[in-house]
Amino acid sequence: MNLTTQYLGLELQHPVIASASPLSRDLDGIRRLEDHGAAAIVLFSIFEEQVLQEDAARTHLLEAGGDSFGEALSYFPQLGSYHVGPDQYLDLIRRSREATAIPIIGSLNATSPEGWSGYATQIEQAGANALELNIYYLPANLEETSADVEARYLSALHAVKHAVKIPVAVKLGPYFSAFGNMARRLDEAGVDGLVLFNRFYQPDFDLDQLTVAPTLELSRANEIRLGLFWIALLHGRVRASLAATTGVTSGQEVAKYLLAGADAVMTASALLRQGPEHLRSLVDGLSDWMTQKGYASVEQARGTMSHRNVADPTTFERANYIRILENYKSRWG
Repeated sequence: MNLTTQYLGLELQHPVIASASPLSRDLDGIRRLEDHGAAAIVLFSIFEEQVLQEDAARTHLLEAGGDSFGEALSYFPQLGSYHVGPDQYLDLIRRSREATAIPIIGSLNATSPEGWSGYATQIEQAGANALELNIYYLPANLEETSADVEARYLSALHAVKHAVKIPVAVKLGPYFSAFGNMARRLDEAGVDGLVLFNRFYQPDFDLDQLTVAPTLELSRANEIRLGLFWIALLHGRVRASLAATTGVTSGQEVAKYLLAGADAVMTASALLRQGPEHLRSLVDGLSDWMTQKGYASVEQARGTMSHRNVADPTTFERANYIRILENYKSRWG
């Protein structure tokens, strides 16, 4: 059986990639992920604010006494609150490339074109095989239009693609007025891969302390459906590689994403719950399912349930929507 696949032009032994998470924060964790079968590893994200603060701290040493600097610096978390700073991140990429035989993908979370391109260049020079732009942006300004937001994403991509030669993927959230059009515009702008979807972590309220409480809940299998829908819709309609993330807990989710048309499937939550050794069960689960269904290769299975095989995807989805509601009502009436 042939489990090999290509993602971002990289040849992978199988489609299962360890997504960005604390498991890749040091070389020992990265080696564990490789030992347990990760086809590639996306390193944890480095944030533009971290880079800015480190640069600002250096400037402060040279320009001590500036009246406004201390106030500006206070907006960013203290460097000590991070286990790995920007320089250490670059060093981790170098050492990971030397110590492993699988692709190492850097992950950059920034907000400005300057932040994207400047540090992206350093990540490339450190030896990363590819770069994932983890765009985490929620437009809280009510004056900002959807066109403004889309322009921000395209500007970031243009800046990075102009700065580096390694493959560049963009990790997106689903909150666009017309996500399919946005995906196509990124594709036309030269993105090498689209990662669907980024999970936005909304805060909760602490009713006792009357404070905003940051919360993080690991994803579960029932969160697969939105990514499944869009990958099935985009397969064969964009040039870029398609990677699925969110909700990958077993080989079943890996198989479903492949049927939709994914080139690679990423997981983090399942590994945080069950450890890096769970990677092997994901790959074995995919292999067992392919054997049962008579698929000889990942390529043979990929996209067989995508919208590419439907003449009119919009009408198809409308009919499916009605059918779901009718089936649900029939249980109770």
